[in-house]
Amino acid sequence: MSEQIMINAVSRSELGSNRARNIRSENMVPAVIYGNEKELLNVNIPLNELTKASQNDLFFTQVLIIKVGDSDEKVVLKELQREPMKGKLLHADFMRVSRKTMLKVTIPFNFLNEEDCIGVKTEGGVVTKTMRDIEILCSAENIPEIIEVDIAELALGDSIRLTNLSLPEGSEIPGLTEETDQMVVSVNAPKAVVEEEPLEDDTVEGDEDGDEVTDGASDEGSEESEDKEEASE
Repeated sequence: MSEQIMINAVSRSELGSNRARNIRSENMVPAVIYGNEKELLNVNIPLNELTKASQNDLFFTQVLIIKVGDSDEKVVLKELQREPMKGKLLHADFMRVSRKTMLKVTIPFNFLNEEDCIGVKTEGGVVTKTMRDIEILCSAENIPEIIEVDIAELALGDSIRLTNLSLPEGSEIPGLTEETDQMVVSVNAPKAVVEEEPLEDDTVEGDEDGDEVTDGASDEGSEESEDKEEASE
């Protein structure tokens, strides 16, 4: 696991929406820390420090350390509120964790050896990734950053499903059964490109003398004039 993210905070006793607005005007973010059978703790976190921490993807999945005075609070983020328009941080909720705490977290997949995949390198296949991440249940002390999926040995037509994954020790996919199993990645034949046939030229050409061909209206006109000539005779 990578180095834990640490955030400094100061405890606060003033509560209420008016006080929260004053706190934000001082470039601080009001937050709460709760859980683990301890009292709820209200704190203020420097806006720039919380903003920087939130730019790290691990901020949303890993155990964080919030330093409040001489105490360290091990927590995970439960909620982060932002302004709808500007995205400025407004409030944060953190939950205390211990070694016994089990958490549901969403972890991204990291696909290994894609270029060396047998089905791609020797059989001309294409890798199709149907899942990018997965929700797992694990202890707060053992949250993986990524789940590695090695596809080097996949041949054309092969796939890896959720039931084939090697998860970190102590981790599991909640509710995974044969009925809920899903495909994670597969190697498929490339789709054939269908070329469209050229359109036929519908232009109507004239006769050899260059006279323009017309529809039946002219023929009917000539027949009508012949009828009139016969009647006059």
